Order: sequence, then structure tokens, then C-alpha cells
Amino acid sequence: MTESNGSDAPDRADHQTERVQQTGEMPDWEKRFRAPRVSLPDWAEDAPDRSLFVSNATGTYELYAWDRATGEQRQVTDRPNGTTDGVLSPDGEWIWWFDDKDGDEFGVWRRQRFSGGEDELAAPGLDPSYPAGLALGRDGRTAVVGRSTDEDGTTIHLVRTGEAPVELYRHRESAGVGDLSYDGSLIAVEHTEHGDAMHSALRVMRPDGTTVAELDDTRGGAEELGLEVLGFAPVAGDTRLLIGHQRRGRWEPMVWDVVTGEETDLELDLPGDVSAEWYPDGSALLIAHGFEARGELFRYDLAGRRLEKIPTPRGAVSGATARPDGSVEYLWSSAAQPPAVRSTSGGVVLDPPGMKSPGSVPVEDVWVEGPGGRIHALVQKPAGATGPLPTVFDIHGGPTWHDSDSFAAGPAAWVDHGYAVVRVNYRGSTGYGRAWTDALKYRVGLIELEDIAAVREWAVSSGLADPGRLILTGGSWGGYLTLLGLGTQPEYWALGIAAVPVADYVTAYHDEMEALKAMDRTLLGGTPEEVPERFEASSPITYVDQVKAPVYISAGVNDPRCPIQQIENYVKRLESRNAVHEVYRYDAGHGSLVVDERIKQIRLELDFAARHLPQ
Repeated sequence: MTESNGSDAPDRADHQTERVQQTGEMPDWEKRFRAPRVSLPDWAEDAPDRSLFVSNATGTYELYAWDRATGEQRQVTDRPNGTTDGVLSPDGEWIWWFDDKDGDEFGVWRRQRFSGGEDELAAPGLDPSYPAGLALGRDGRTAVVGRSTDEDGTTIHLVRTGEAPVELYRHRESAGVGDLSYDGSLIAVEHTEHGDAMHSALRVMRPDGTTVAELDDTRGGAEELGLEVLGFAPVAGDTRLLIGHQRRGRWEPMVWDVVTGEETDLELDLPGDVSAEWYPDGSALLIAHGFEARGELFRYDLAGRRLEKIPTPRGAVSGATARPDGSVEYLWSSAAQPPAVRSTSGGVVLDPPGMKSPGSVPVEDVWVEGPGGRIHALVQKPAGATGPLPTVFDIHGGPTWHDSDSFAAGPAAWVDHGYAVVRVNYRGSTGYGRAWTDALKYRVGLIELEDIAAVREWAVSSGLADPGRLILTGGSWGGYLTLLGLGTQPEYWALGIAAVPVADYVTAYHDEMEALKAMDRTLLGGTPEEVPERFEASSPITYVDQVKAPVYISAGVNDPRCPIQQIENYVKRLESRNAVHEVYRYDAGHGSLVVDERIKQIRLELDFAARHLPQ
């Protein structure tokens, strides 16, 4: 048994770093992490030349202000563990950013003028909390701030400059700020007062806290259906709210007039999930369509009820926004091509200076019959390689997420080292309809692993994967499934690499942030005290004595989502058996925003596999 931690884990990773520094060599996999990237720029509705974006240009992901009129770009935040949670006020005067401690996600909102200057407390009078949504008013002095704590549940406050915060909402179950109307007279809230954290209901309130309208698709039906806020119409006096619904078994947009109660169903003939946002004049919707791991864009004219496709390359559209001139900016990538912010008016909108990221190999789509229906998997392998290959099953987190045909430096690193990579959109994943996403209730973890096992069988029988050299890996929920799979499917996997995992479900539940407790109660049907048998059946620590493969675990010591103590409990059980394992602890939260740290973690994982995977 070997073990390492963040303070004394030099190993080969640091030696390789020294070699790169001395010789100037840098492998392609490392270039993909180091190459500067930018997010889709957010822009101020009333000052569209002012934008806010995230970039790793300094080696840490931070917020940047961009004046499009002058071309000037300015770094706004500068913190050791990075900053990505920021909002630009509608008037373009202020940048709000969330200030937590070393990635623990518990903190306060601060703000800084767009032109620069000292940060100031954005909402004086509100104690630190987990964020639960933020909406900023066009008057430059009003904000609606959502907060979540173990003691109070969710609270929502109206904050006005120079005045004490006013509480508008409080409930033990999870909730969040949806949006604030153009004139500030209406506030949309998503809530789960009914107790199902996977399916929100909507409430619209006035600034005095009185209710204007309610919409709850969880009532009166055999199935609970979720709703989400997509945004109020960007027009003065307009009471239309764009929302997402699941009434036909998938996410679709609908326009709801919260004053008259009129619902305008768009009835778009598109398979897969559909989301939307307003064009700036409120006359049309920008439609984002996701289907079978890829994305595309459309413009929907509300008056003529016409749908027009917006040309984009084949791949994944990770975000899009319509500009005042009618053009659309979008963040696009594919597994083979690095991300870029593009515009329908032509060219790349925001191209960071410095080293360019190398590309990778494209994905192949695979469909496998599983116990709950057809499973979609994405496969990458070294160019020209033939099987059977050492194969990495890289399992996504969430679980309400999905892998797509988008650029990912982690899987590309494995491909560069001669591995095939398989990513599975198991039951619980989004993008394949509500029934697929909701299917994992009560047998959490075990259902996902049934799908992963079915794809594993295909990978071996097709000749792609060497059955004796299969690695199970993932981060967050993917890390949880890794540890659970090593214990419940010990004959299937030669190696396990789990990043920020759930390892001891009961301890994790008691230590995690309140919103995740609500999600766990929904997934498992109660608390550990109410349904102990379900928590036991779904907890990796239950099966730790059956683990045969070497195990590598990495964990952030400040992680509020997969807290460190429950991981330590699992590690102690491995130690008691003298099981082969290594542990890397680092000073951050649920992952790291520091490029050097992320590279070190990948290098440690590759090194662990090289040392322990059978040849």
C-alpha cells in the first residue's frame, strides 16, 4: 500500500514537470490544458459593448472584463484557487462575483466597478452562505439574492443599495432565484417545496413578497414533471416569462404570461431536449437543441411561429446568446477540435493570445442494448489503432449531466497514451428524455453500473477493449460510480481512479451542502435514518472488502459536495485490508481551477495506470 497527500507527494509528476521546464518539451496532452481558453462572453443588456468572460490565461480560471468598443480586456479577480461565478449588471456598471474560501462554495457576493477599483461587499447584512441564484435589476441598485444554509434552508432576499436586505422567501427545501423582470416588478423563483429536488415548481412574486402566480407540474399527475425559469421578456411592461417544461417527456420551452395566465406552447418538432432564450427585442427566441450528444441552434419567430436553423458545425454548442444586431455568438467545440467563441456574423469573436491547443481524435457513436433501453456511448481511440486496447471507461458526473461530442482534455490525454476511451450516457443522464433521467431513483448507482456493464460487454466482444486492462474512472458522481463499480463488479475492472468521489454515502449525506441533501432524499426516497437499506445498497463503503483492483483517489480537502471525511472513512477500510491504493489530497474544493494543479492530477493518474495496469 502507498499513500500520498498534497504536501508530500512529489513522485514522478513533479519530476516530469522539472524535465519540461529544463528541456522545453511539452506533450500535446499538457498543451491542451495550458492553452488559454475563454468562456462565452456575457454582455450587459443596456450596455452591450461591455462583456464579462472567464479565462485561464494566467494559469488560473478568473473573471475578465472586456470593453468591445475599445478592445480593452482587464482581469477582474485574482485568487489562488480561481473564480468563475460572476454576473454583469444590466447597466454594465458592476461586476458581481462570488467569494468563497478555497473552493468550499460558502461565501458572500462582492462587486467591482466594470472600469476597475476596489471590491466591496455587494449585499451588506447577509451572512455567508451557499449561493442559490442571483438576479440584478436594471436600475443599478436592486438585486435578488438566493442563499442556502443548513440552518435556514433556502432564503431569498431583496437587496437595495443603502437599505437593509428584506427577506422575501424561506423554506427548508431547495429553491433558487430564477429571474427579475425588465422593470423589476416581478421575481420568478424555482422551488421544490413538494420535496422532489429533481423537479422544480415556479412561483412569481412582487418585491413585497406577495404571490402573483404559481405553476406546478408536480401536482395531480402520475409522474412529477419539472419546470425551469429561462427568463423574463426583455421588454418594458412585458409580463411574459420563458420557461422550460417536461410535459411531453423531454425539456421544451414555453411562454407563460404570469399576469393573464396564458400559456403559449411552441410545439417544436425537434427530438431531444430543447432550451431557449430571448432575442434582445423580445420578438424571437434563440433555440438550443441537444440531441444524441450534439447541439444545434435555431431562431424561432414568435409572431409567425417559424423555426429557422442557424448554421453551426457538427459538434457541441455549449452556450449561445443573441446580440442586439441580430447576430448569434456561441461557444462551439467537438471532440477533435478545441473550443472557440464564434459568431453568425463571421469568424471567431474572442480568441485568447498565446499557445493554441492541439486537436484530438473524433468520437465514434455506439448504441448498446441495455437492461433499461438503448445506451449511447462515445468512443475515442488512437488514430490507426486496432484492438484489443487498454481501455478507459471515463464516467461523467452529475448524475444529471451527459457526455457530448465536445472537446475534453482529460480523455484526449488517455488517447495520447495509447488507450481507448469509452464514455457512457447511462440512465440518469440528461439529453435522452425525462424517463431516462429519472430512471435511477431508489437503486442509485446500481442502475448506472448495469448500463456501464452492458457497454463494457460490447467493448470486449467487439474487439475494442482488452478485458484484462480495463480502467474505471470518473470525477464527482463518476468517481462515486468508480468506487461502487470496483466493489460490486470486482471481476470487470483492472484499475480504478476516482476523483472527488462519494465513498461513504451516509457520512457524505450528513456532511454535504443542504441542496445536495435534498437531491439525495429525492434519489433514495428519504434520509439515511428513514431508508437505511437503500443508502447501504448504494454506498461504495458497503462493498470495500470486495475490491480487488488497485485504487487511486484524489480529493479536495475543502469539498462541500463530496466532503473529505467520508473519503477518509473509505481509505481507512482499504488500509485495514492492506489493499493497493494511493490517495492525493489537495487544497481546493470540488476540483481545481488552477491549471498546474489539474495537470498534476492527470499526470498522477497516468502514472498510477502505467505502474499498476497489467502489461
